[in-house]
Amino acid sequence: MDLKKLVREVLENKDCCTATKPTKAPILNENLAPREILSEGLKYHIDNKKPLTEHVFRAGSTAYFHLWAEARALYTRGILDFSGDDLAILTETQLGEFGIYEGKKVPLDFIMEEIEEELDEAKKKPKKKNPPIGKPMRGGSKKFYVYVKAPGGKIKKVSFGQAGMSAKINNPEARRAFAARHDCKNKKDRTKASYWSCRLPRYAKLLGLKSNFSGFW
Repeated sequence: MDLKKLVREVLENKDCCTATKPTKAPILNENLAPREILSEGLKYHIDNKKPLTEHVFRAGSTAYFHLWAEARALYTRGILDFSGDDLAILTETQLGEFGIYEGKKVPLDFIMEEIEEELDEAKKKPKKKNPPIGKPMRGGSKKFYVYVKAPGGKIKKVSFGQAGMSAKINNPEARRAFAARHDCKNKKDRTKASYWSCRLPRYAKLLGLKSNFSGFW
């Protein structure tokens, strides 16, 4: 008997040729145990006369697996009676139980094709590339921006330069005045906008600025 086919057909509400009797709601043998020991999920199926294959839980959820595991445990003790597809699943599959595969806890006899398809699709998607580090570019919230690695390895975007203002990098006096005003010789932190503003002439060509000076301020 193909147990996966049985589980698939039952869970998809298809006609299952392996069930010899109609599937009815679970029946509690109150001579063996009181109703109070049942979970709310099983009480719902008994009260509403619904078989477990008409469950209200999302397939693959914790509540879904608990329902089948609880039902199997009570069936083996004779406390609950099942029929049809419910009985076939409880006695011929391990749905609701878990095993260890490659060091991970996985559900047994649970059709995971949809999940596997999603994982396959995720693998096909191109991985997001890291932005270029330490290469200033035009745009962003200010005139220029650059990506740098902050302490701890996190990538940070640094915006610098005032939009609408021209950088007088070809004017020696303006360069010296800027460097003195902003204390450029002491700007060492690459994660700060001042570091990159002070070194703008060095990246003039990269930023498309017309300059005959490529050093520091």
